[in-house]
Amino acid sequence: MIYFLYGEDSYRSQKKLEEIIAHYKEAHKSGLNLIVSDVKEHKNSFEDFYSNLRVNSMFAEKKLIILKNIFQDKDFQEEFLKEIKSLEGLKNIIIVFEKDSVDERNKLFKTLKKVAKFQKFNLLAGGSLLAWLDRELENCKAKIDPMAKNAFLNCTGNNLWLASNEIKKMADFKAGKLIKKEDVELMMRPKIENDIFKTIDALASKNKKQALALLHKHLDSGDSALYLLSMIAYQFRNFLIIKELIEKGSPYANIAKKSGLHPFVIKKNYYLCNQFSLPQLKKIYQKIFLIDSSIKTGKVDAETALDLLISEI
Repeated sequence: MIYFLYGEDSYRSQKKLEEIIAHYKEAHKSGLNLIVSDVKEHKNSFEDFYSNLRVNSMFAEKKLIILKNIFQDKDFQEEFLKEIKSLEGLKNIIIVFEKDSVDERNKLFKTLKKVAKFQKFNLLAGGSLLAWLDRELENCKAKIDPMAKNAFLNCTGNNLWLASNEIKKMADFKAGKLIKKEDVELMMRPKIENDIFKTIDALASKNKKQALALLHKHLDSGDSALYLLSMIAYQFRNFLIIKELIEKGSPYANIAKKSGLHPFVIKKNYYLCNQFSLPQLKKIYQKIFLIDSSIKTGKVDAETALDLLISEI
């Protein structure tokens, strides 16, 4: 059986993957037949993956094999497509997991949509985003004033990774008391976001010296390099979404509906994103992705990686 999880909302797709893994571990106590294979990060070949399927389990358990980033490897895709008929008939569970959007014209994508159980995770907006926020607050036993809720979403938009972290921080801070607008303004650290905007504006103006100075100001005060990188990634992802819609001729009034972004986020990003071309934004976003991967695999120090990113933009 094949499952296909993908979409721009990597927070919800990751949570879905964790849910599947938890159910599997509950049913298969040994845990020895849970295999995670990252095609891009670990350079796994199709033969490595297929060998894992063919080896019989000493516990006679179903295997759960999670395949990540197969859309990043053309050779793997071709081999996977050749064997897909035999793969879908196996008792083992294969999860094709992509934590980002996928080119829907891709042959493997079209085939998976036909043969696999699939779920797409779009970025949340409007009522769906509010409903998600309410559930998360309830899970953390936190209560929030309506004005505070609006202020919160104005800071996070649909970045659920950021929103989830901030909900936990505020729930701990208030300890069961009502979260008010002033609490959000105190805890959400809008100054970092504003300085990230200043950093990106400096980059757009080719002032790398100022951009580096702004980042090191935060690093020197103890802010996490990974958090700063996530904020930069968040801004450039929004730029890319908005810029693509602008290039397609979407009027400003329709961008919120088509992008799924909060109107406040669009207002803040619309003019700044036009300081970059669409190819530039795609190249920068790819650099951010590669640097994030290098940090998490220990190939480069986080602060050094930030400096490299600024110098290469």
